[in-house]
Amino acid sequence: MAEDDRRATHDELDQRLRGVRKAYQQGTGQSSKPASSGGGEKLGVGMRIAVELVAGVVAGAFIGLLADRWLGTKPWLLIVGFVLGCGAAFLNVYRVAQAEERRSKAAQDNRKS
Repeated sequence: MAEDDRRATHDELDQRLRGVRKAYQQGTGQSSKPASSGGGEKLGVGMRIAVELVAGVVAGAFIGLLADRWLGTKPWLLIVGFVLGCGAAFLNVYRVAQAEERRSKAAQDNRKS
């Protein structure tokens, strides 16, 4: 028997795989959609928080540095800009956390209903 004869085509393999999945799901009582762990969403929220922190601090420091160069008050406006940037960054992170908490509670309420 030649090797080509023993190989199944992609369509045959897909059909067999669908049949096995369907039998497994019927045997375990699972739905046809795989359960989402939410790992991607959590990673997205974490990345957004990191970007908010960095962007706020960098923007505040940059604006302070530009103001220092323009007014010749080195390093005072840089320090003020850095502190204000940190405050704005933490405020943005707080807002993101609050929105995520509200979204999470709404999702839990929807699952209970």
